[in-house]
Amino acid sequence: MTDLPLTGRARPDRTPHSLAEWRALGGYDAVERAFTIPPAQVLDAVDAAALNGRGGAGFPAARKWRFMPAPETSPGPRYLIVNGDEMEPGAFKDRFLLEALPHQVIEGALIAAHATHATEIIVLIRDDYRAAIAGLTRAIAEAQAAGYLNAMTMRVHPSAGRYIVGEETALIAALEGGRAMPRKRPPFPAQSGLWGRPTTVNNVETISLIPHILANGAQWFRALSHTEEGGTKLYGVSGRVRAPGLFEAAMGTTARELIDRAGGVSGSGRLLCFQPGGGASAFLGPEHLDVPMDFGHMAKAGAMLGTGTLIVLDDTACPVEVTARHMAFYARESCGWCVPCREGLPWAARILRALEDGSAQPEDLAALRDIAAEASPRGRSFCDLMGGAMAPLASLLARFPDLIDAHLHRGCPLKGAG
Repeated sequence: MTDLPLTGRARPDRTPHSLAEWRALGGYDAVERAFTIPPAQVLDAVDAAALNGRGGAGFPAARKWRFMPAPETSPGPRYLIVNGDEMEPGAFKDRFLLEALPHQVIEGALIAAHATHATEIIVLIRDDYRAAIAGLTRAIAEAQAAGYLNAMTMRVHPSAGRYIVGEETALIAALEGGRAMPRKRPPFPAQSGLWGRPTTVNNVETISLIPHILANGAQWFRALSHTEEGGTKLYGVSGRVRAPGLFEAAMGTTARELIDRAGGVSGSGRLLCFQPGGGASAFLGPEHLDVPMDFGHMAKAGAMLGTGTLIVLDDTACPVEVTARHMAFYARESCGWCVPCREGLPWAARILRALEDGSAQPEDLAALRDIAAEASPRGRSFCDLMGGAMAPLASLLARFPDLIDAHLHRGCPLKGAG
């Protein structure tokens, strides 16, 4: 099998394979093998592979699965939800997998369902991904007709699309037909999730890696990585680069290498900063270009890997303006449940817009610093949306004080630069 497990069998035009074509490439071999071994053995293999979840938090997949109670202690329906809502600014990796490799997603979901004793699989996909919804629905019908689902139920659920649906309890609330709002934990979804039943939620990329671990072994998977975190990663590179795109690379690949693969920095050709994990990650500078891009190393650098979505700024792009766009997005996407999000995010967005257009006053900057100081520590809001939204703001204030001061008194000095 290819050393690029996620994308190695994809067609250049992203046309999905038929079931017969997928079987000819070795598809469903891992499913057939998984169904012949106990669920606990599947769990052990995924655990040994050091697979961290690819949805943003990086929580070990096998550890999450082990939270599910034994079926004999909790008889009845049990759910596996595959989250393909993908609303992080700059992220587009799950769309590729859903559109180009739907049978790979199905394989991973069937194996994960077997490992967690799930009785139903629900794949939630944002409604904008029409080709993905249609293609996966066809692939599920093919797999069911071929007998791969056995007694398992699997279906696609189109989502209206909200950033908050990335939080698993808000996703569950949305699937139940309610407003997408986070729930208090505990109980955690593994104990009381969809309709009050044991539920596991995994990202599309996480699920897509499972068949390759079963087919090739845990050590093979770990050896693909540059660090202790196993496997490969789909990295998106966008912003000021010459050839934005999606690249599968070893976990722990550096930002320098990824930017080079995207054609290098565009505009002036000089890097100012980058966000390693999408819009909800801190700005890092040129001094971080050679830090391995995995969950642990990014955390030590003061940022987060998140979805592995690099947003690159050259030295003619203004991070104040970029942060203003991010903040407006997060203010709009907040569920409004708690005061820090409901009041703090729109307030921060207004101040950043005022900084951008030159109408901000010194007291506005003081208020912005207060918001960042009060809201940046995790745990100050009901879910982690506020903490993530504050990451670019806090790093903007810390990394670019001279630029902010220039905005306050003279306007953006980067306008027309380069």
